[in-house]
Amino acid sequence: MITVYTWNTPELHAYLGRIESRGSAPDPEIENQVLSIINAVRQRGDAALREFTRQFDGIELEGLRIDPAEILTWAAQVDSGLRQVLRLAKENIWRFHERQLEKSWEFEAGDGVRLGQRISPLQSVGLYVPGGKAAYPSSVLMNAIPAQIAGVQRIVVATPAHQLRKNPVIAAVLNELGLQEVYGVGGAQAIAALAYGTESIPRVSKIVGPGNTYVATAKRQVFGVVDIDMIAGPSEIMVVAEDSIDPDFVAADLMAQAEHDENACAIAVVLSKPFAQAIQNSAACLIKNLNRQGIVRRALESFGAVLVCGNWDEAAEAVNTVAPEHLELLLSEPELFSEKIHSAGAIFFGPYSCEPVGDYLAGPSHVLPTSGTARFASPLGVYDFVKRTSLIKYSQAALLKNRWHIERFAESEQLDAHAQSVRARFKAT
Repeated sequence: MITVYTWNTPELHAYLGRIESRGSAPDPEIENQVLSIINAVRQRGDAALREFTRQFDGIELEGLRIDPAEILTWAAQVDSGLRQVLRLAKENIWRFHERQLEKSWEFEAGDGVRLGQRISPLQSVGLYVPGGKAAYPSSVLMNAIPAQIAGVQRIVVATPAHQLRKNPVIAAVLNELGLQEVYGVGGAQAIAALAYGTESIPRVSKIVGPGNTYVATAKRQVFGVVDIDMIAGPSEIMVVAEDSIDPDFVAADLMAQAEHDENACAIAVVLSKPFAQAIQNSAACLIKNLNRQGIVRRALESFGAVLVCGNWDEAAEAVNTVAPEHLELLLSEPELFSEKIHSAGAIFFGPYSCEPVGDYLAGPSHVLPTSGTARFASPLGVYDFVKRTSLIKYSQAALLKNRWHIERFAESEQLDAHAQSVRARFKAT
């Protein structure tokens, strides 16, 4: 079920190439379908949203906005124990992310020059909440809380019209967060509405949240009109483990990631073949306990692996090559090994920091860079919901002192109007 590879072999490189190519090439047919949907929403607004909802979801919409009273009704169906769990998760996520708040600053640079940077929140953000198997209340918390901490005043939620009826826990989260501007629209058409606005849905400045291929394609196509969080690929995990670790720990953690979907990537990194085989055996036993074992099996057969490396330096090289979304270090000295790692979305230290801790309760965002983008990208955070504005104030004396340098620079670029802008202020000199 899980293939064992030896590091730096032709078979291993072919496997890594297969991982890298997962969903990387846009499907031209989907691109065209999404572009058609976006154009229809731009041109016909609410009428197009109703038409697509009828076509794709089989629902006839009366109004696009979901009544806050309806949200309360569905939220009330969630038992008190689960609501308490949601509140605890909210508190932990809030406590972590409030430490990411940046402050505006200024300093005096001399000669009447004052420079600085102003931090201000985005005015509006659209949060897409998908239906189907990707409808995770935890993702609503992880996306909305950093925006609230940043000070975003208007957070708009778009979700398929049937969502709250099928997943009342989503309604409970919306209620817990105080999110009341919710529209019953899903798919690429919802992304178009958030980006361009319609009669009922005012446009936003940024769109965040997961979704299927059509949603991801729509986000890619509207980027530039609005900002987006990222184009999320299939989920992935790497588990680096010593031979002394219970192989069930490793196998269980691989399968926890594999159950997301058939394209999920789950890799263990070890130093011995006997331990690799023990992980294989554990997976074969533990998969029998799972409701989604069909999805898990297909993911592990297609994109699962145990990499056998010669030493810990090779293991670190393997991690940095893949740049995984999640990295678990099931080691006696995980902190020491982590110093070798420069590309990972989130690092989990020790055998009891399993990845589900981060998915639900620890506090750091589980919205992480995928598909190797941890080489340059970061987890979603408060910093994604603010703007930075540069502040520049020059006195007359300061400009006079520096006019020659500015004029010479402008003239070197053959932009004489720039030089004239300075020169005009000193006609008598």
